[in-house]
Amino acid sequence: MLEKLGDVLKKATDKISNAIFLDKNLVDLIIRDLQRALIEADVNVLLVKKLTDKVKKTALDERIKEIDKKEHIIKLLHDELLKLLGEHKELKLQKTQNRIMLVGLYGTGKTTTISKLGNYYAKRGKKVALVGLDVHRPAAKEQLKQLAEKNKLNYFIEFDEDDAIKTWHDIEPKIKDYDLVLIDTAGRHNLDSELAKEIKSLSKYIKPTETILVMPADIGQAAKQQAQEFKKALDISGVIITRMDSTAKGGGALTACAEINSGVYFITTGEKINDIESFNPKQFLSRLLGMGDLQSLIEKIKSVTDEDKQAKIQKRVEEGKLSLEDVIEQVKSMGSLGGFDKIKSMIPGFSGMKDKIPENLLENQEAKISKWEHILKSMTSEEKENPEILEKQTSRITRIAKGSGVNNSDVRSLLKQYKMLNEMIKGGASEMNLEGGMSQKQMMKMAKKFMKGGKLKF
Repeated sequence: MLEKLGDVLKKATDKISNAIFLDKNLVDLIIRDLQRALIEADVNVLLVKKLTDKVKKTALDERIKEIDKKEHIIKLLHDELLKLLGEHKELKLQKTQNRIMLVGLYGTGKTTTISKLGNYYAKRGKKVALVGLDVHRPAAKEQLKQLAEKNKLNYFIEFDEDDAIKTWHDIEPKIKDYDLVLIDTAGRHNLDSELAKEIKSLSKYIKPTETILVMPADIGQAAKQQAQEFKKALDISGVIITRMDSTAKGGGALTACAEINSGVYFITTGEKINDIESFNPKQFLSRLLGMGDLQSLIEKIKSVTDEDKQAKIQKRVEEGKLSLEDVIEQVKSMGSLGGFDKIKSMIPGFSGMKDKIPENLLENQEAKISKWEHILKSMTSEEKENPEILEKQTSRITRIAKGSGVNNSDVRSLLKQYKMLNEMIKGGASEMNLEGGMSQKQMMKMAKKFMKGGKLKF
């Protein structure tokens, strides 16, 4: 969790922006806060000192006019933080078959990451196959099978074979029609000669287009040594850092990879299938500084939505009216994003409203959705399409509640959600394009519209 670091960075930039005069005492205070926050995020001490020395030198440089100094310092801080995170390295798929081999030690999350990566690209129209070549960990094959089946991904596993190379020879003819083949490999407690030899042999036969190292964020600065060892033994093309949501050491892992030019392709931020995102240093820093990251939010929304269903809903949005079934589908999609804490930093302007927004805004929806689906089954077609008629006829609400085994309040809760979304449409949300997303102005307009007494209306 890097929220604390983000808060300190935002406070530092605010202090600089709002200061009438940047005297030595204020500069020292800002520097101390920055150093403490970066070190707590497990960023290398020498890197921290280098960054803060530059900021301090600029802040106290009398040659820079006071009127220009604040902007100069903020830009310098932004640029130096960006250097710490490294350059953006995008995983670019080729037009011919892509074979991506994931490697790493025990407990890094290779198998779950493969399923997340498979889902990520399947949602973007790629024909994906998962291949299980971890023949040492007994539960690895079964885990991959369960994850693949749960998320409707194609998989190829030889349960009775304990030789990885032979397994690959058996599977290879079956996967020739797939755009993207994601390969799970064995791990060890450390990168010993045996593991290095096995992965090198596999690589020789598989001829992967990419070999990606998977590392957990909680190892912090130790990521540097681990990445160096794997790069020395194998042709590592990039890194995926897992468990970014569960540790304060994520800053150490990211900056360690940047130090040795091991580009980070993706980060994972939770246990759900959609908790994976492409790592873009500029966008990541923008979130930390409280400026939002709409592009990542749009990508995340796309990853949890069904294109055909969304196209139908978009048409109804353009017509100016959703049905109750549409509402439930939208709530399901939003729930799949994870908790509100997973997306709030991506919304420009929301960082300063965190105390006003319920933390469980998008959580705990499953029970509610289950009730709503039972309610729908007890409704007539007319009631689903025109729920307004229910507000005037309490007897209908009572009948529906009784038929679905819920309370009248549960029916009214669904009606309230329906009313809110349709008000959004009338208020201008119909201008939203599902491909391009909402503009920042539209998003903030909607946020203000549904704020009441300093609290969001949900």
